[in-house]
Amino acid sequence: MGRAIGFDNEKYLEEQSEAIVERARQIGGKLYLEFGGKLAYDFHAARVLPGYDPNAKIRLLQKLRDQAEIVVCIYAGAIERRKMRADFGIPYDVDALKLIDDLREWGLHVQAVVITRFEDQPSARVFKARLERRNVPVYAHRSTLGYPTDVERIVSAEGYGANDYIETTRSIVVVTGPGPGSGKLATCLSQVYH
Repeated sequence: MGRAIGFDNEKYLEEQSEAIVERARQIGGKLYLEFGGKLAYDFHAARVLPGYDPNAKIRLLQKLRDQAEIVVCIYAGAIERRKMRADFGIPYDVDALKLIDDLREWGLHVQAVVITRFEDQPSARVFKARLERRNVPVYAHRSTLGYPTDVERIVSAEGYGANDYIETTRSIVVVTGPGPGSGKLATCLSQVYH
C-alpha cells in the first residue's frame, strides 16, 4: 500500500490560479487579494499539511506574474518596537526588506510598500527613507478614524479616503506583509474605497 499524499501542490496551483484569473475577469477591474500567513518558506503549513510545498504561494504568484503585482504592508508600531519574527529571529522591517528582495529574485513585481498606522514614528521614518533609497515606492497610511465601529466615518473622506491611493497597473493586486496586524485588509479596503 502506497503512502497517501495529504496535499496536491500541482492541483492547488492549477485550480487556484484559474479561480483567481476568472474572478479578476468577472469583476472587470482590480482584484485585491490579501495573502495572510507566510508567503515564502511556510514551514508551519508544510508540517500540518503533508506534502505541502513551503513555497506554494510563491509558485502560485509566479503562475500569475504577468497579471499580478504585490503591495507589502508593515505596521509602523512593529517597526518602532523592533518586533521580531519568532521563526527566523529577525525584526519585521528586516523581514519586509528580505521579502521584497526574495519576491524580485523570483521574478515578481513589487509595486509598493505601505507603512500602516503611521504616526511619524522615528524608526518608521528611517525605514521609509531606506525603502525610498532603494527606489521602492512607499505610502504611509495613518490610523483610520472611527475604526472599527464607526462605519459612516470609516467609509468616508475622513476614514479610508484620508489614505493615499496606491497606483497599480495590473488586474490582480496581492497585498501581503509580515505578521498579523500589518494592515493588509485595511489597505485592500482603502483601495476599494478609492
